[in-house]
Amino acid sequence: MSDLSELRAVWGSAPLVSVGVSVLIQDEQGRVLLQQRGDDGLWGVLGGGLEPGETFLEAAHRELLEETGLTCPSLTPLPLTEGLVSGPEFYHRYPNGHEIYLVGMRTHGTLPAAWFALDDLPSLSSNINRVSMNVLRARVGLPPLPLLPVPDAPPVGNHLLELRRLVGPRPLFAPGATVLVTDEAGRLLLLKHSGTGRWTLPGGALEPGESFEQCAARELFEETGLKAKHLEPLRLYAGAGYRFKYPHGDVIDNVSVLYRAHGVTGELKLPEGEINGAAWFGPHDLPQEDELSGPLIRAMVQPWKEGRGV
Repeated sequence: MSDLSELRAVWGSAPLVSVGVSVLIQDEQGRVLLQQRGDDGLWGVLGGGLEPGETFLEAAHRELLEETGLTCPSLTPLPLTEGLVSGPEFYHRYPNGHEIYLVGMRTHGTLPAAWFALDDLPSLSSNINRVSMNVLRARVGLPPLPLLPVPDAPPVGNHLLELRRLVGPRPLFAPGATVLVTDEAGRLLLLKHSGTGRWTLPGGALEPGESFEQCAARELFEETGLKAKHLEPLRLYAGAGYRFKYPHGDVIDNVSVLYRAHGVTGELKLPEGEINGAAWFGPHDLPQEDELSGPLIRAMVQPWKEGRGV
């Protein structure tokens, strides 16, 4: 039984955030490999959900092999500007009534054989496939395919906490966003989390129907009172190395996009309860590694400390 199927057993058919990967395979002529779905008879790209501990690229290779028997040595993640999947348009309701909001990443590779020209596609199943094809169509100057209508996204609540109440401490995917904020002196803003007592970056888990960027903007404002004119995506973090266990035992598998905030405005104001401190740090006076909130935050802060392009 897959990770998502296990959650369905306790959650029912209501919307879930589903972390997955799309596998876009083209041949030398630019034709794309599609598969006909068994549930609605329509066509779509290869791919599927991540299993706990997998990276997006590991899942992409696994799904490609499971669904086609093929391997693709050139398979790589697309740049974030083309590859990120999140937002209300990625709502999907399966024929059995199960509802999901897809979040994740697109990968791309080439193989000697594929089936459909980008200007002669069959009937596609769901917006995840239409948007994936639009990424490829944009590369060759073709107009985008229209998207299917979707319902209004549910109001922001605490999706992860509600799910946690049903499943206990077992590992859960926690897709979300984190933000690098620096002041005029080039110092980095860190927050002290009241639950762990460790320093962290502004950020948190996204809600169903929310994009990674919307999550970053909301969490930045909720945790600091600050707003950014522009949020620049830097990197997507996922995999076993970013698993985190809270002091009370809950385990999450982080799937987080790191953003850099530009044009920051507002006054620093901390929320009551969750955050109990904030400070600005230069590269040489950062907290020790064991004072940072887990491997994800350490991995995000280290490149900034070393001045490696973030």
